[in-house]
Amino acid sequence: MKHKLVDYFRRIAPLSDEEAQAILDSMVVRTCPKGTHLLMAGQVSTEAYFVLQGCVRQYSVVDDEERSNGFFTEDEWVLSIHSMLNQTPADHFLVCAEDTTVVVGTEQREGDLYRRFPRFESISRRVMQKVLAEQQERFASYLTDAPEQRYLKLAKTRPDILQRIPQYQLASYIGVKPESLSRIRKRIATRGKPATPRRKA
Repeated sequence: MKHKLVDYFRRIAPLSDEEAQAILDSMVVRTCPKGTHLLMAGQVSTEAYFVLQGCVRQYSVVDDEERSNGFFTEDEWVLSIHSMLNQTPADHFLVCAEDTTVVVGTEQREGDLYRRFPRFESISRRVMQKVLAEQQERFASYLTDAPEQRYLKLAKTRPDILQRIPQYQLASYIGVKPESLSRIRKRIATRGKPATPRRKA
């Protein structure tokens, strides 16, 4: 399972055997039961996570209600970028939506790798650009798409999420109440059914 992170980096840039082994040697792997919080609102983020197995949900609390902001599954990074870079308290929570295994990254471990292999710095920059682009795309979609469009996009790009996440959390993610999500699903299912042939007179 640990090789998933090496494979991820190899999709970004070629790695020598020595570089790949250095990543494996530096890895700290943590397995967390469902419901474990990796970050609480108000805390300053000091860790980044790469999901080896499981799912992490990001959410905020608004008017005493949880609002899901994102779901992160296998081969994805979970970063509280603003909090980590600026050393300011996070305004959201990160919780394991399933039993989850992550690689835990810290600035110190990252710096140790950079000193040994300076090329890792440019690779990490490319990873960060990729993560930021994905977050920006999700945010733009949230601003411009109607709830049904958000649901359809999620069904197309992340079909596994629809099976792994409770309906009330999916509803909060696309910005509707659970009963509205049920109506959206019903409309989509109805449109997907073939038309009933008319009887000949």
